[in-house]
Amino acid sequence: MPVLRTPGDRFVALPDFPFDPHYVDAETRGIDPLRMHYVDAGPPDAPVVVLLHGQPTWSYSYRHVIAVLVDAGLRVIAPDHIGYGRSDKLTDPTDYTFKRHIDWLHSAIRRLDLQHITLVVQDWGGPIGLSALARDPGRYAGVVATNTILHTCDPALAGRLEWPHHATGDGQVVHQETLLDYVAFYQRAPELVPSLFLDAVAGPLSPDVLAAYDAPFPDRRFTAGLRQMIALIPLTRNDVGAAIGRSTMAALADFRRPFLTAYSDGDPATRGWDRVFADHVPGAEGQPHTTVTGAGHFIQEQRGAELGRIVAEFVARNG
Repeated sequence: MPVLRTPGDRFVALPDFPFDPHYVDAETRGIDPLRMHYVDAGPPDAPVVVLLHGQPTWSYSYRHVIAVLVDAGLRVIAPDHIGYGRSDKLTDPTDYTFKRHIDWLHSAIRRLDLQHITLVVQDWGGPIGLSALARDPGRYAGVVATNTILHTCDPALAGRLEWPHHATGDGQVVHQETLLDYVAFYQRAPELVPSLFLDAVAGPLSPDVLAAYDAPFPDRRFTAGLRQMIALIPLTRNDVGAAIGRSTMAALADFRRPFLTAYSDGDPATRGWDRVFADHVPGAEGQPHTTVTGAGHFIQEQRGAELGRIVAEFVARNG
């Protein structure tokens, strides 16, 4: 099936992103191995922190977090999901599924043989990364969750989230209208430009930073994964993605290693999930859960250095 690779010159001299590219083969059933890009920074024998981005960003969004973690003596691995950043891009949107995103990440982590991972997840990094953790929890030393959710459509979420996203128990669902507007926009818009969302939520950003967010997508042929990820948001309990989310939540109910929430105070789309995770995951008990002030959804763009310090302190505190 057709695979695109963004030309390397799109990534030359990006502001605050001096990292050489690294690649690993990522695998899933029914598709030839694809090339997944990742940042690898810091001492190779240091404790490993894996940073997972969401939609519509890529590893560039963590540049300020990476700098703090490397200064703290940690090794940082920051992958680009397939379809994003410098990773390969399939051109048929339906080739992207929730399960395949999990497969690709899980296989990359296994090929790199990463152990004792501190996992940091934001946005779609949570559903993908936490589901990869659920397959192989012994590789993970702990989790820092920020501005992320798990798609379950569970009726028990009623009243717990600022943006409702749950079934009611009688064959109906309740969703925040803005979420449905977002899903519709991503399916109908003729062109998708990530920098528009970054600037609207985390801006104003400089022109060179906005260009960096758009760098992976020279034209609309490259945006199939960008578009499809929003279509993968489960809107009913019957969605296969909701089943994956429930399975991952069940696995997290047995996760006893440290689990910290560090959500921002300006992200209504995920507000409430910090408390859900803190109440659900055994490893969250006794952790100094925190709220980062003055940031919206893209916390690593607006408060990257602060998030980096929170993660570095988490690693130091938990060994």
